[in-house]
Amino acid sequence: MTDSTITSPGYRDFVESRKTRVRAARVRAALSVNRELVLLYWDIGRDILARQAEVGWGAKVVDQISRDLRRAFPDMKGFSPRNLKYMRAFAEAWPDAEFVQQAVAQIPSGHIVRILDKADSPDERLFYVQKTVEAGWSRNVLVAQIDSKLHERQGKAVTNFSQTLAPATRTWSSRRSRTPTYSTSSAWRSPPKNARSSGP
Repeated sequence: MTDSTITSPGYRDFVESRKTRVRAARVRAALSVNRELVLLYWDIGRDILARQAEVGWGAKVVDQISRDLRRAFPDMKGFSPRNLKYMRAFAEAWPDAEFVQQAVAQIPSGHIVRILDKADSPDERLFYVQKTVEAGWSRNVLVAQIDSKLHERQGKAVTNFSQTLAPATRTWSSRRSRTPTYSTSSAWRSPPKNARSSGP
């Protein structure tokens, strides 16, 4: 390549447009991976719940499933007993597959874990899932909103914020959280409240 190619008219625009396409493709790929992993985690949790109810598997089966999955997939993270308990709690919190596919799978698994840890009621969990999808909250913002009891405060306030928010701002805020900066496999950090109190 000669220097004249690099300085030729349109070269910089060409490169910038390729960079934009690469970034957009990376975001789409990360979203797709996140969605598939979230659905996988929910499916594993649902299956564990079903087997425990139908076949009478005890609490120790989670440890054995963890060992077997980690042996089968040594290059993957996310199959520790703690994570499997989160998967079970995830499926228990949202038993409706359609809702999980349409709403919950749009947010990173780390957000799901924080909602499971901090939101006590089904209504509260639903509220924070919907707000995260609408506003594109980072995990830290989500935690701050839960800690500040936004669910309770917003329930008492009458607002037309979502109707008056400019479409461009809504688009920006929804894209803001959909960047490939999170790791779905390491998001399941500590057991959810109900797993700690009632055991595996």
